[in-house]
Amino acid sequence: MPSVSVETKYQHVVLDERRIPTIAGTNMKVIELVLERAAYGWSPEELHFQHPYLSLGQIYSALAYYWDHQEELDRDIERRLRAMDEKRRERGPSSLEARLKAKKLI
Repeated sequence: MPSVSVETKYQHVVLDERRIPTIAGTNMKVIELVLERAAYGWSPEELHFQHPYLSLGQIYSALAYYWDHQEELDRDIERRLRAMDEKRRERGPSSLEARLKAKKLI
């Protein structure tokens, strides 16, 4: 089944079939760039260095989309983090985590 996307008013951002904002022509989600920017403090230029297949125009367009839709995207990020935490709790500690706890290293 071909991927369906919806254009937005942001030149390089489309909504994929699940209505997730994605950088056009890639599988990079807008929130992935936003999370990297927040986690590492990366500037748009550093994001470009880390993802050379993205143009600065694509990066700035994705960041503009985020700032214009921040509340909605922040809710999506929180939902994803809660889902990851739940899966982590269901799975239990990894063998590495168990060994580190046994040695009182964490």
